[in-house]
Amino acid sequence: MISKTKALEMVDTIDTMFPDAECELKHKNPFELTIAVLLSAQCTDNTVNKVTHDLFQKYHTPEDYLSVELPELENDIRSIGLYRNKAKNIQKLSRSLLDQFNGEVPHTHKELESLAGVGRKTANVVMSVAFGEPALAVDTHVERVSKRLGICRWKDNVNEVERRLTSIIPRERWTKSHHQLIFFGRYHCLARKPKCDVCPLFDDCREGQKRYRASLRASGGSE
Repeated sequence: MISKTKALEMVDTIDTMFPDAECELKHKNPFELTIAVLLSAQCTDNTVNKVTHDLFQKYHTPEDYLSVELPELENDIRSIGLYRNKAKNIQKLSRSLLDQFNGEVPHTHKELESLAGVGRKTANVVMSVAFGEPALAVDTHVERVSKRLGICRWKDNVNEVERRLTSIIPRERWTKSHHQLIFFGRYHCLARKPKCDVCPLFDDCREGQKRYRASLRASGGSE
């Protein structure tokens, strides 16, 4: 695992690559964001945005989601992975908001994570994007990038990755760095075909170096 100093240098480089990175889930308020992030589990933001374009025109409040039978809501989000379970969670979440939080999305991690379908990642996104509280959510991109670069260990779980990143990155940068790491993983350090050949971090990236050596061996070349 690389030093915290080197890790922060990497994060600084990613900052220069994606200075305008931001949440790509389309929403108009904390409630819509919570629903969108819930839907995004194991699904791309682009797919979620296509679904929520119509969904958010039909449903505006927790009451709206509870006013229909479950099969109707399932049908509305059918193109989303795990749509049946997510539809159930949306209605459970909506009921909790009405019963416990006066219909409003709560502002604390503990309260957010008490909602159906809301884990730490979703809570972090809502806290940072909707309420402006510094938080660093670890999604699949952030986890992959952190481990490839050697910032974290391959065996680290998502909570360990979050703790490592938040110990390295200044608190006031957590939210911005979260989006920048996502953009780096989504548009540059892709899961299947990372752009190692044009990556400014290649010389310090353990995964990039490993891939390079493997390609040399495969082609019969030498380092």
